[in-house]
Amino acid sequence: MAGRAAEPEVIWARPERTGRGPKPAYSRSDIAQAAVRIADEEGIDALSMRKVAALLGCGTMSLYNYVPRKEDLYELMVDAVSGEYELSEPSDDWRAEMLALAHQTRSMMLRHPWLARVMSPLYGFSPNVLRYLEWCLGALERLDAPVGTKFELIAMVNGTVMTTVVNELAVAEHARSLPWSPEREQAARQAYLAGQMARGEHPRLAAALREAAAPGDAEETFERVMRRVIDAFA
Repeated sequence: MAGRAAEPEVIWARPERTGRGPKPAYSRSDIAQAAVRIADEEGIDALSMRKVAALLGCGTMSLYNYVPRKEDLYELMVDAVSGEYELSEPSDDWRAEMLALAHQTRSMMLRHPWLARVMSPLYGFSPNVLRYLEWCLGALERLDAPVGTKFELIAMVNGTVMTTVVNELAVAEHARSLPWSPEREQAARQAYLAGQMARGEHPRLAAALREAAAPGDAEETFERVMRRVIDAFA
């Protein structure tokens, strides 16, 4: 494969373009923004080096001089969207800061539905991700806990946000694929579940469903869950 390195390497440790010749025509930012645009509009499965090259107006093979592997392209994309974080000087309230950060992450992942799919396999130590981690440690300075616990909190917040967003996106995708309205689908499922509960074979579950409140607003549910996760580290 073109550009496949014989040894492991980090895209951020490479010069902007390998080889001799004139000044590079494109920056990594140009390439990343083109790839993000394609993934946002067509989905991550539609992304290819050929499409990125076409959008930039260059040849596919010449693009490999800038980005040797598709995995490197993913890293550029994750770093590009990580630059969307608004990270002002942290306040004294680390809980409020981490909760606000979780909301930012959720909004970002909903704006870029492909992000959760490519983020988890990457190490992610890119410039904007390092900036994000530095900010998190600054926000958590007032948390009296070992640094390892602080990293666990950061990971737990990110993991909870990612799980929530993946579920939200899956529900939305399922609703779009239905030949009828989501309301009709939900009504059919509720009728089935009510019939199962009426048989008396699952008394604890039936009692729990009778007491459970109706599903609330997604924003309110997210806020409540994230507060519980963050408060667990207090």
